[in-house]
Amino acid sequence: MKKGTKPSRKIRYAVVGLGHIAQVAVLPAFRTARNAELVALISDDAEKRKKLGRKYKVDRPASYDEYDECLSDGVDAVYITLPNHLHREYAVRAAEAGVHVLCEKPLAVTSEECQAMIDAAESNGVKVMAAYRLHFEKANLEAIRLVESGKLGGTRFFSSEFAQNVDPENVRLMPVAQGGGPVYDMGVYCINAARHLFQSEPIGISALSESNGEPRFKQSEEMTSVLMRFPGDRLATFTCSFGAADIGHYTLVGTKGTLVADPAYEYAEGLSYRITINEKTKVRKFPKRDQFAAEITYFSDCILQNKEPEPNGYEGLADVRVIEAIYESARTGSVVSLPPFSKQPRPTPAQEIHKPAHGKPETVKAKSPSGEAA
Repeated sequence: MKKGTKPSRKIRYAVVGLGHIAQVAVLPAFRTARNAELVALISDDAEKRKKLGRKYKVDRPASYDEYDECLSDGVDAVYITLPNHLHREYAVRAAEAGVHVLCEKPLAVTSEECQAMIDAAESNGVKVMAAYRLHFEKANLEAIRLVESGKLGGTRFFSSEFAQNVDPENVRLMPVAQGGGPVYDMGVYCINAARHLFQSEPIGISALSESNGEPRFKQSEEMTSVLMRFPGDRLATFTCSFGAADIGHYTLVGTKGTLVADPAYEYAEGLSYRITINEKTKVRKFPKRDQFAAEITYFSDCILQNKEPEPNGYEGLADVRVIEAIYESARTGSVVSLPPFSKQPRPTPAQEIHKPAHGKPETVKAKSPSGEAA
């Protein structure tokens, strides 16, 4: 679809789950995603359904028990924002109803679950996309462009830290077997960044997990540090934590220069890069954009034009198989080898979509991961 043109029709979405990320980012995004329309809200919380339905002019609220009925009544696509262990069930049910699936990351908890989602989509002629918002963000795509230009030389190593203090009652602290813990929630960004900056897939994983003894970390670890080995004798390291001060940056070092992204992964503020080549440093600041409106616009365009999305289901699978290897290594103390994995396509600068940032919306019974009222 050409820039500035109006779509011939809008893709009608149901948002499944009305937690923090849905309320502060996903629902407001429909206001500027011109080829998409929010038509249904699905939650078991009647107060959320009523108040958010009124706010966003959605007159078709539904409970989870009414999910299948809702899918059969004028819904083209779902945006799933449920806890990780529910992604597979609700995605497969949507696909089997002939409804396209946009699903928050991680795509699922296991490779098997990811493959089930992919298979259901392919069998029913619908599309599935992992909601990697940074694949449409100018800052992230400019980093990929810089690598491809060769200005940094050959990429050699990558390092990243991503952390926040998570409230004891937050769903992110559920057992690792259900997709809880910092690797599924935050480490996935580090994995995804390393894979696309290196333009290849990791072949070996080493990991260590630790906890500080606080009761909130009884079911999942406080933090995990990871070493990933890539083809070409390259290394990537990262640490992610649910028990440390807010941080989110990465450093990419090449044979000719370095790129430091700080912040690197945020959606609530603008991103910034510091590039050093031949001892000359340049800082680039990127204004805040609505990354969620961009991904919704892109996925809707894929549906309207019948084209395969990037990031598709296999992109989600590519990261989840690494997460599985991370926890296996942390549990066994051994290096875990990963089999070859062919991943195409990868994000390109052509995917950039600019949507203006929105203000901070009022929420209904939704707290941030740190426990603050949103």
